Amino acid sequence: MGTAAEELAWIERILAGEKELFHDLIRPYQHAAYVTAVSILKDEAEAEDTAQEAIIKAYRALAGFRAEAKFSTWLIAIVMNEARSRLRRTGRVVVESLDTRPQAEEDFTPTLIADWREIPSEMLEREELAQQIRQAVDDLPPSYREVFILRDKDELSIGEIAAMLDIQANLVKVRLFRARMLLQKKLTPYLKQQLSSGKRRFSWMGGVQ
Repeated sequence: MGTAAEELAWIERILAGEKELFHDLIRPYQHAAYVTAVSILKDEAEAEDTAQEAIIKAYRALAGFRAEAKFSTWLIAIVMNEARSRLRRTGRVVVESLDTRPQAEEDFTPTLIADWREIPSEMLEREELAQQIRQAVDDLPPSYREVFILRDKDELSIGEIAAMLDIQANLVKVRLFRARMLLQKKLTPYLKQQLSSGKRRFSWMGGVQ
């Protein structure tokens, strides 16, 4: 993954005719594009197609990149637009009140685990835990899942997410906090059964940063 200046230099060279450099430019972000598409579509095959289509559109629109945002942010925005367009085309648009608390959160109570972010390192390698996490993320309300993926998986800043979704930064923080609390509630029963030794901090669901 190059710096912003290096990426801008690559883009200038690509636009000047060195088209093969696009593969190097896009490679560090292919997984993030796929994960973002999965978070919206919840279908792996569709997500692969959507991410690929978004990458093609990014290539075709490369001349329009103005470096006002990071290239990764610009690309993820294209992926999100493509995924949402696919939902509309297939009649699967989810209508929800984005700023109301979901019913699943109403009865939330803090976990009894002293520090629920600390999980034995060997647990992090288990496919069973990975599946539990994937399912918990899939079960989040769409607006919360979207923000969670952009922040904790794609590693975009609060400001970048706010600009991408056209909402206030404080609302991004609220949705992110609620997403993490819902994930905590969902995963706590499983984790409490598994916690036994060798704790290591599980940082990707920590406090809002």
